[in-house]
Amino acid sequence: MTANNDPSSAGAGRAKFSRRRLVPLVVVVVASGVVIAMGWQRQLSFETLARHYEVLREFIAAHEVSAVPAYIALYIVAVALSVPVGAYLTVTGGILFGAVLGGAAAVVGATIGAICIFLIAKSAIGEYFVRRAGRLAEKVAQAFRADAFNYLLCLRLVPIFPFWLVNLVPALCGVPLATFVAATALGIIPVTFAFAFVGAGLDSVIAAQQAAYQSCLAAGRPDCRLEFHMKAALTPELLGAFVALGVLALIPVVVKRLRARATADARERTDNA
Repeated sequence: MTANNDPSSAGAGRAKFSRRRLVPLVVVVVASGVVIAMGWQRQLSFETLARHYEVLREFIAAHEVSAVPAYIALYIVAVALSVPVGAYLTVTGGILFGAVLGGAAAVVGATIGAICIFLIAKSAIGEYFVRRAGRLAEKVAQAFRADAFNYLLCLRLVPIFPFWLVNLVPALCGVPLATFVAATALGIIPVTFAFAFVGAGLDSVIAAQQAAYQSCLAAGRPDCRLEFHMKAALTPELLGAFVALGVLALIPVVVKRLRARATADARERTDNA
């Protein structure tokens, strides 16, 4: 029996396999680029929501069973394409469905969307990146994997980190799927429901904006706009609470590191005695 040791044929096989794995990631990147280039994400705005608010509420009241899955599907697509509209969609869910139902639907949509892009990125370039990134990157990846759940929990709890980036980094570091799903689902719950509760309390804001907008139109002004900025929802107190939760999530990592250092020091003293 003879083995085929031709490096060219082996390399060709690997290249073909890699190209096939890259197809889903390329599709996602191209689709995301088209969405952003066409400006479709700008249609997901408070102005658009305010203009169609009454129609949306009437539709949801008549078709709640199908409206909630449609909202979840939109959320999944937005997250899978890494379109930065997660905070807006979460607040909108609270406005349209209430804090509890809207928050729960947002958690489901965000988690499933994150799983989709995580699996695509991991299968396409995750393993290759870990093997080829060099010793320093491998050490960083190993350190991340060693406490992946706590690191991910911290990153999810502190909403200053882009959601799409937190989806990709674990994939490149080789984090197991189960760990990614558990930390993502648990970590986004406080942030998501906080935004949904904010959205649920914005009915009066929408009513005031609509009244001001209609008055502007009645006055014949050309600069009439319905405006809302997320700064109204992202208060310093709210962000501070999320940062505090993120710090708490890192406490087990710090304790583990201190225990490992204390054990190493004790072992060294014993060896030198």
